[in-house]
Formats: sequence, C-alpha cells, structure tokens
Amino acid sequence: MTRTLRRRSASADATPPAPPPAGTLVRVAGPVVAADGLAGVRLYDVASVGEAGLIGEVIRLDAGTAVIQVHEDTSGLRVGEPVVSTGAPLEVELGPGLLGSIFDGIQRPLTVLAAGREGRDGDAAFIRRGATAPALTRDRRWPFEPAVRDDAVVVPGDVLGTVRESAALVHRILVPNGVAGVVTNVRAGSFTVDEPVAWVGERPVSMAHRWPVRRPRPVARHVETDAPMVTGQRVIDTLFPLAQGGVAIIPGGFGTGKTVEEQALAKWADTDVVVYIGCGERGNELTEVLQEFPRLTDPRTGSGLMERTVLIANTSNMPVAAREASVYTGITIAEYYRDQGYAVALLADSTSRWGEALREVSARLEEMPGEEGYPAYLAARLAEFYERAGAAVCLGSEGRRGAVTVIGAVSPPGGDFYEPVTQHSLRLGGTLWALDVDLARRRHFPAIDWTRSYSLYDLAEWFRTEVNSAWEEDRAWARALLQREQELLDIVQLLGPDALGAAERVVLATGRRLRRDFLQQSAFDDVDAFCSPAKQHAMLAAIRHVHDGTAAAVEAGEDDGRLAQLPSVAEIARMKFWPADEAEERSTALCEAFDREVTAGDSSDSGGDTEESGDG
Repeated sequence: MTRTLRRRSASADATPPAPPPAGTLVRVAGPVVAADGLAGVRLYDVASVGEAGLIGEVIRLDAGTAVIQVHEDTSGLRVGEPVVSTGAPLEVELGPGLLGSIFDGIQRPLTVLAAGREGRDGDAAFIRRGATAPALTRDRRWPFEPAVRDDAVVVPGDVLGTVRESAALVHRILVPNGVAGVVTNVRAGSFTVDEPVAWVGERPVSMAHRWPVRRPRPVARHVETDAPMVTGQRVIDTLFPLAQGGVAIIPGGFGTGKTVEEQALAKWADTDVVVYIGCGERGNELTEVLQEFPRLTDPRTGSGLMERTVLIANTSNMPVAAREASVYTGITIAEYYRDQGYAVALLADSTSRWGEALREVSARLEEMPGEEGYPAYLAARLAEFYERAGAAVCLGSEGRRGAVTVIGAVSPPGGDFYEPVTQHSLRLGGTLWALDVDLARRRHFPAIDWTRSYSLYDLAEWFRTEVNSAWEEDRAWARALLQREQELLDIVQLLGPDALGAAERVVLATGRRLRRDFLQQSAFDDVDAFCSPAKQHAMLAAIRHVHDGTAAAVEAGEDDGRLAQLPSVAEIARMKFWPADEAEERSTALCEAFDREVTAGDSSDSGGDTEESGDG
C-alpha cells in the first residue's frame, strides 16, 4: 500500500509532459517528405505524417526543415498537412509472443492487421495506411515462474523468471538495461506483458519492453567464435563452415536456390531461434516462404518450426523505405534472444533489395551518388548491420553466452559478384557461399561453387575434438582434389580426354564422386536433407580410401576402368541414404569390401598370367 501511495503522490506532483512538436508538410517526393515547424525534433525521431498518421523517421535536419522518410505509401499526401513528432526513435516491442509471429518492416503484426482492419483502397491484401497494432498481444496471459526471491540483489541482465513461450523455447525475463537493486513483490502467476511481475528498487518490471532498432543491445563482452553453426549441409559443414556468431554471404542470381537453401538452414541449423527477413523480395516468392514455414516440422521438438521462428515480411511492392527499417527490426529481435543465452540465426533475403532502398531514398534526397548510383555511405550502413552479429557473454551475473549468426543473401544483377553490395558484403563476412547459375541449371543443389567459396573461420580444433581427429586432413584432401579436378577438366576442354593418363583419370573419377555423391544433397529427401558431421566424415573417409586404393592399384598396373566397376565403388552413390547411426560402421565395411575386391582382382590376374606362361 505504501508503494501505491508513493507512486500516486509522485504522479500528482509531476509536471504534465510537454505536447509533442508539430509542423506542416512542405514537400512530398515519393517516400521522402519535408516538414517545417518541428522545433526540437532529433535525428531518427519517429513522426506521424499527414492526416492519415503515416509512420516516418527524421533522416535529415536542414535549418528549420526536417526531412522524413515515410515507411508507408505516400499517395494522396498534400502540402500543408500536419506532421507530429513522437519525440522517440523507431522502437520494437520485445517480450513473450514474438515467436510464431509475422511482422512487416516496422513490426506491425500482419496477421492482426489482416484479420481486423480493412485494407488499402478496400483491398484486404494491403495494409491500410496509418494502421497500427501492438506487436505483442495484450490480452494473452503468460505463466510466469520466478527465478529469484524477494530481497535478492540483481543487476541488468539477471534472470527474474521464465515463461514457456513455446514447446521449443523457454523465454527468460531479464532485468532491463539501466535497472538494478533489490527485488520485491516477485510472485508466480499468469500475467499479461504489461503487468509488473516484480519490482526492482523503485521500478516495476513487466515482461515486455521497447528498444530502439538502430542501437545495438549491450553485452558484457564479445568472445571469439570457436564452435561452428552445424547446418547438416555437407558442402557447408565440410568445406566452408560457418562459426556461431559469424557472418555468411550467399550471392546468387535468379533460380540458384537461395530461398530453398535458407529454408534448409532455418530447419536444420544448430540454432535455438530463427529470424527470417524477407526484404524486398517478390510477392509470390515471399508468399511461398510464409506458406512453407508454418508447414515445416521442427526436427528438435516434432512441432511446427514457426514455434521458434520470427518472420519479417516486406515485399517488393511494399513501401521502399520500410525495407531499410526491416533489417534493423530483425537484428534487434535477434539480439534480444541472444541476451537470453540462445543461439540465433538471422536470415536476410536479400540485402541487395535493402541497398536498392538506400539508393532510392538517397536519390530523393539529391545526394551525390557513389558507384552504380548507390549512396557513398552504403558500406557504412552494411557494416552497421553485419557487425551486430557475434558471440558474446551476456549482461548479468550468470555469465550466459549467446550468439547472433547473420546469413545475408545477395541478389546481384545478372549474377555480377563485382557489383557494390556484393563486394562490400564480402569484406564484412567471414564465409562466402557463392551460388552458381551453371550448377543450378545442371540440377546440382546446393548450387554452391566450391571453386569460388571460402571460409575464414578456424574451426579445425572443434571438428577434431567433437567429430574425428582426421577431419581437417580429409577436408584439406577433398578441397585439393576438387581443385586438381578443375585443372584437369580445363585440359580436357582444350586437348580432349585422350591427353590424360590413368592417374589423371582416377582424379576425375574421384572428383565426380565428390561432386555427385557428397556435395550434391537433396533438401526434399527425408534422409538426405540433414547429414550429421559424423556421417559427413564417414562418407568422405570412404571416398578418400577408395581413391587412394585405386591410385595405388593403377600405379601397379591395374586397369582403372575395371576398378571403377567394383560393387563397393557403386555403393558410394548410396552413402547419402545411409542411416546416420550406421554411417561409420557402413563406411568401414565399404572400405574393407573394396580392399578385398581389389586384392581378389590382383590374385585372379596373377593366376591367369602364370597359367599362360606355363602353356607357353
């Protein structure tokens, strides 16, 4: 009661807040407008534009004029309409209920708006201009379990309690940044996201709070990324692994399989939470994602994959300025779950469309264009986004570790990897998975070009310790052989296959097996869609054993054509369908069978030569 009286007295004596600054619209240029009279407005404050209350951000202050990029359709705006500043930056709501939700670029819940509001121009397929709705449901009650007791002393980042947000994840309610002290009035029960679940010092703490999207969330310290994000994709995990908290770039032209690959990563990657940003992609392609994700089954829990996924949808026909906000919205949500100690994968599809949004807004601002018309600050903006990835020790006294891994798809025009967005992204990423149009046309998926891709992360020690001591040696052998195969294929194109000797033909045969039976992988096969690191090494070890045995036998005079027809060699094509728990045993059996077949062939040839010599 004392606390209640103190709060009422304080509110009664408080000075009423000043009215928000208001101005008048003086210029409209597509998604960029200008307003006069917004005294005291700050850069990146959110403003309500026009009589429809369109949402915009202040992006330039010029004398008495504020330039605003509007995140909604500006059709019909007139000079002279009112513009009101909210006095706060663009923020997202963070709390239980994010998982399974579908938002637009400024975190408006699309399912809520579609169900309860009329669309633009009477079409429910479009969001009505100025429509708003809370990102988190206000009437749902969440069962809160305290993790601390009254009189406990807490600091920012400590866990106050937990909420079972879904079957896949326990949501940790943390002490907000800037709040510390003694806990009082903490109790178990069911609460909405706005109701206090505890008091820390003199401040009530609820399950939800807001955070500016352009400000990175703080951590205790960043740490080295020493473990991979296991994806179950052989070409990735074996040849070009990605570290937890790292950055991967996936450039590729139309039809190279970016969307399917990202769906496979979302389903199988070793992460707790997935944030998918559909930034400026075609409507039908994003619709396919929105329809497919809810139908995907989470292999961890057996329930729907959406129970640990947040989708941000911003199609190419949506307002262009909202694309720029969508990536910041997504990375902020990812950081929120990182702070709870989870591994988060953020999939951005695609940053090229985001760059196009920057270019259009820059042109409206009449800024000096840079390379290919992009603004001069393109590299800086990309760095602001990608550098928010990383592994970290989170705030709090528990020393939790979390990670945000960013996978950015790039759609270079005409597959040109030398265009600005791709080049700037490559400088910021530690892994490149270069998608190749020719591989996609040959139905080789994932269409990752092993001659152009790379990984800068040193994860050899983890694979040696957790998978197999020979992992790094076998991986280096595979990469060297694929490189040698490419050199021999270039020779064949120039001089023909007759220019190669038997040893070179063995290299070509092994290269084909690596490409077709190891690197190629079906995302739609129940067994082959995911391949554990242990199975990957078992397959690779079998291919290497057959290659080394074949090369030795050919050097001793054996016919490489006969060796290629051995039953054990034919079994290599069926390795991808081995059960994961039997892969190592079957790999050993295949190697032993190959050795027996080669030895039996040598004995047969030796016996025939002796008999012929006796007849002579």
